[in-house]
Amino acid sequence: MRPKKHRTTGSNDLFRARLEQIINMKHELVLLAGKIDWDWIDDEIAPLYSENGRPGIESRFMIGLLLLKHIYGLSDEGLCERWVHDPYFQFFTGEEFFQHVFPHERSDLSHWRKRLGDKLELLLAESLRVAHEAGALRGQDLKRVTVDTTVQPKAITFPTDAKLLHAAIKGLNRLARRHGVRLRQSYCRVAKAAAMMAGRYAHAKQFKRHQRQLRVLRSRLGRIIRDIRRKIEGQDALEEAFALPLSRASQIRSQQPRQRGWKLYSFHAPEVECIGKGKAAAPYEFGVKASIVTNNRPAPGGQFVLHARALPDNPYDGHILRHVIDDTETLTGCAIERAYVDKGYRGHDAQNPRRIFISGQKRGVFGMIKRELRRRSAIEPVIGHLKSEGHLGRCYLKGRAGDAANVILSAVGSNFRRILAWLKLLWHLILIASSRLIAAPILLNWAS
Repeated sequence: MRPKKHRTTGSNDLFRARLEQIINMKHELVLLAGKIDWDWIDDEIAPLYSENGRPGIESRFMIGLLLLKHIYGLSDEGLCERWVHDPYFQFFTGEEFFQHVFPHERSDLSHWRKRLGDKLELLLAESLRVAHEAGALRGQDLKRVTVDTTVQPKAITFPTDAKLLHAAIKGLNRLARRHGVRLRQSYCRVAKAAAMMAGRYAHAKQFKRHQRQLRVLRSRLGRIIRDIRRKIEGQDALEEAFALPLSRASQIRSQQPRQRGWKLYSFHAPEVECIGKGKAAAPYEFGVKASIVTNNRPAPGGQFVLHARALPDNPYDGHILRHVIDDTETLTGCAIERAYVDKGYRGHDAQNPRRIFISGQKRGVFGMIKRELRRRSAIEPVIGHLKSEGHLGRCYLKGRAGDAANVILSAVGSNFRRILAWLKLLWHLILIASSRLIAAPILLNWAS
């Protein structure tokens, strides 16, 4: 059932202090909470609820928690812990009185991320609206953009053959214990020793011994696969439960290091892809490709992320440029006059090729266009901040839906960080101007 709308009573409590009496009402988080249109967000997510059942948690509380998590780069557990002792966090999520206990479960954040799904782009649109209202982003800044792609790494270990085979053996044993399937032998101890020795032999460049340990792991994994298939034969419920894990284990057992085509890089996260971006420090990264769009001209509040999207299956950059530009125009409500990209977008399919300028291009590049093309590389530090200060550097959410949600929420957190810095700067300028106005009559009286 749709949650009840947030209402403030405005009354006092004899035994509890109101947050307005504790905190500084000119703090940037307080100012930001007053600028966000919580009612509009609540109305937009209302269709996600049914008409029956128990009322859900207030949308301002959960949306506020998601924003705080990605503004400050916190984990779910760290966010709930900090909320208890930070009155500014409590005020931002709509509390009137200081709370000493977190009122809900941490897992509610996961449920809300799944529930919101595609609606998370509403938060990105709201961040741009708040930035425009606060004066940190101008309408003309939305007309010329920079587009680039990066890799959002998944929270997995570096995939070696020994690690993957060992993970498949442990995963099948864990699943067998859960469903009460008694195996002839688990091979857990043997597999652990073989995986450890395989890593040591590879480090010592003793590759014949390394391959011998891999054969041990492959043969033991094959025995477990065949044993499970014999034990569950004819039992429809167990066959359905083991179908996907057995197919993954068979893929891991059969794949070779230099084979062409699709490969599995994680037993628990099959959506992970191997992406090479030509970096010297990280030739290959394991995760999902993400597209980032920022304003080319520096806005008063800095560089804002205008659009962010996960790109599963590692498509060619030029083939997705048309969709990225269309989605950006839909999100911002402003037509893009010029877009600046790197050489990875050569051969793009944009609707108007004349408004796309590629790094290193000479024809048609002069004056203002030349200066803006030189600023194309300004998107790189934005991506760096998304990874270091936000959660784009390592995704802990499950599946492709988790990848898509993490990309968008990281962009939302980056925009709100810029807005908080802008509000803090404005407040400091106001204090300086007011102090000078107060000090001016005193100086005049002293001079006279």
